Parts: sequence; structure tokens; C-alpha cells
Amino acid sequence: MEPLPLETACVKAETYDYPVIKAGVDRLFELLDLNKLIKPGMKVVLKPNLLMKRTPEEATTTHPALVSAVAEKALEMGAASVLLAESPGGPYTKASLNAIYQASGMTQASGEHRFSLNQDFTYREMAWSQGKVCKAFNIISPLLDADLVISLPKLKTHGMTGLSGAVKNMFGSVPGLQKPELHYRYPAQKDFTNMLIDLWECIHPAITIVDAVEAMEGNGPSGGNPKHTGLLFASQNPYTLDLALAHLIDMPVAQIPILQNAILRELCPAEFSPSFMMGDSFQPVSDFKKPRKKNLDFVDVLPGFLQKPCKWVMEKALVPNPVIRKKDCIGCGKCAESCPQHIIQIRERKAEIHNRKQCIHCYCCHEMCPKKAIDLRRFFG
Repeated sequence: MEPLPLETACVKAETYDYPVIKAGVDRLFELLDLNKLIKPGMKVVLKPNLLMKRTPEEATTTHPALVSAVAEKALEMGAASVLLAESPGGPYTKASLNAIYQASGMTQASGEHRFSLNQDFTYREMAWSQGKVCKAFNIISPLLDADLVISLPKLKTHGMTGLSGAVKNMFGSVPGLQKPELHYRYPAQKDFTNMLIDLWECIHPAITIVDAVEAMEGNGPSGGNPKHTGLLFASQNPYTLDLALAHLIDMPVAQIPILQNAILRELCPAEFSPSFMMGDSFQPVSDFKKPRKKNLDFVDVLPGFLQKPCKWVMEKALVPNPVIRKKDCIGCGKCAESCPQHIIQIRERKAEIHNRKQCIHCYCCHEMCPKKAIDLRRFFG
């Protein structure tokens, strides 16, 4: 497989008004010469981030204006059809997806613009012999049937991976509640994020366009708050794109394990450089709030006799644990449903975490809580 081009483009888009977003998408395609990738007659599939049932204003999901603009662009280039396909964090079912389509604005957008909403809830296994940690994935069928996949992430912070951007977005290609199974198979952060890289390389979207007009800061990917940046990003290369996003939110690569592993695998430059950027310039947002969890990768530089006790302190005292605020819990069971270790139960209409020693700190419960009733708390701080 040929190396991906490094070029990444950024354009300003201060609002979600459709003409503004469409002009931004057109310019991204022009800057990166992306028109050549879409051939007449192609079946194009758009893969947004539709994590859960949230409105566009909550900045949890990809905005429908961006989906609509990219769909129209693909059709202008001669695509025979454009389909939106995604597997959110909960069950991969018709009822669940249609509720999310409605809440996120995709149902209305698909009626106003020329794209369809996926109603095929099957999946198939795809072998990937080149995977570093995972050699096969179950993938939702529409992505496997596409002639061209365009990934449309939402820029968000993330409790486990630091950043939710280009690479992380493809985790939504794994059907429904099989995602917690992958957390269970790869509980170590390094293995899990290497699996995410394997997954992206397996599906290999042709284009990634990031919705960063209203990003999410703080305890993302669902418990944070909207943060205006007024920008769209695009690239064929998810790694330089994620480097650019990290630079924007002023997050060091050392706090983003996906990028750390991509660098070790020689898939990614060692650091952000303006040399691979095109379009509008931007400055880091210094007050962009980070997630509670951060990587503290300084143990290896300590004297040998201090490494073991320091690691114990980090793992036991500094790593945030999920804590349920029972006064805000509605007992919906989304946290229990998404927990790969099955250590959350609903009792008397409230969620309870049992046997905390088995918690692998994947934060699926925090991610999937519709009421933001699960906090991430450290023993200290």
C-alpha cells in the first residue's frame, strides 16, 4: 500500500449555515485535489460520529450541515448514491439508529439533501493480516459494500484516548455492543489504541473531513461542553490530521496514545509541522479544557528502584475512576449495557458499580450516559 500524502487542509467556517459549510467543503476539496477520488457511478458511504441520541447543538455528533455538504459534493462529482452509515455506542438496531438519526438532525437533512440513511443492520468479518494486534474485524455491511468511504468525525476530547478525531472515528464501524468486547480483549491502553489504528488501516477511508466548528472540550466524548473553533479540517492522512487537531486544542502528543503508537509504527510524523498544512492558518486554543485522564509517561525515566512504586501510585491513585452521581442517574441501563466487564448493575432504578478491581478504565459507561451522571475522579485531585 502506497504511503498516504501528508497534506492536511484547514478552512474557516464560523457558523453551520449551509452555504458557509458548503463553501468550506468545496475549498477543502480544491486545496487537496480530492475531486479525483470520486468517480462517476460510485457508491459513496459517509461515516459520521453519531455516538448517541443528542442534538446538533450539544456538539456530541457530527453536524448535519457538514454531512449534507459532503453528500452534495460527492453527487456533483458523479457519485451514483450517497449513504450515511454509522454504528453508535448502543445496540445496532433499527429503533436505536432511527432515534439517533432523528435527534441528530440527520433525518431532516436527508430529506432536504440527496443522501440516504442506512437501514441495513448486518455485518461481516473482514480479515486484516497486516494488523499489529488485531487480524480481523466485524464491520457493518454498508462500509464493506461502499466504493468509497468518507469519514466525518467530530473533534472532541476523550477520556481514554485524549483526542477523538480521525483515527478514533472508525471505531463506529464495529457493530453496536461488539465495541465493549474489543475493550475487553484489549484492556491495556497501548493495545487498544493500536487496535484502533489497525481498524482504520483495515477500512482505509479515502477522505476524512472533521467537524471542528463547534468542538467538545472537557470530559468528552459525550460529557464535555461545546467549544467554538470555527474550523473544518480535511486530509487523506488521518495521522497528520490528528496531529493538526492536537495542535489546535494544545494537547501534547504524549497525551494521545493513538499518535504515539502511529509514530512508533512509522505511520506518522513525530510532531506537528506547518509544512504539511494548507489553507487557513490557525493558532492553538490555549484554554481548551482537557479530559480528566492524561497520560503520565515519565516512569521510564526514573531510577529503577522507583519505577515500580511510582507505577503503583499512578495506577491506583492518579488514574480516574468512574463514579456514578446517583441523584442524577435515571436507571436507564446504558452504562451497564456498554460495560465490557459487566460490573455495573441497576438496583432500585439506580446504577451501581460492583467489584471495582475489575474496572479496565475504558470509560464506556461515562461515554454512554445520556445524563452525564458519571464523573471521572482521581483519588488525588
